[in-house]
Amino acid sequence: MNDPIKSRLLELAANFKDELGGVMPLLHQVQKQFGYIPESCAVTVAPLFRLSTAEVEGVISFYHQFKREPQGKHRIQICRAEACQANGCRELEAFSKEYLQLEYGQTSADGLLSLDSVYCLGLCSHGPAVRVDDDLFVEVGAEKLQSIVEGLNDGR
Repeated sequence: MNDPIKSRLLELAANFKDELGGVMPLLHQVQKQFGYIPESCAVTVAPLFRLSTAEVEGVISFYHQFKREPQGKHRIQICRAEACQANGCRELEAFSKEYLQLEYGQTSADGLLSLDSVYCLGLCSHGPAVRVDDDLFVEVGAEKLQSIVEGLNDGR
């Protein structure tokens, strides 16, 4: 097979094809490997799971954590659940969009940052909460977010 993406998808799928519900952990692994779900994923892996392409596409489109476009090296997610809203996440959202020059769902031109919303990080009493990659931050305001982002830029 000449397509390296399809080859890698098949390699990853082989690890999950015999697992009950293996499509979900596969998709998480694909997202981690590529930073997004490649267009050819569903059609490539569906037969291994005895599923239709539409069934796999349905899973991809249902769960918001699966992205169809390449994401930034660092993903910034702002919690928009009610508790975080009560603690100021709307102000944080407005600041973030202006400071980063990004809307939700966008990635910076340099490919370093993606901005997304998330609905509940489980840190309700300490909002607004933010997840950056796999790290959680609480009581995030403008200054704290700016400091977090500057730390990411330093580490590129």
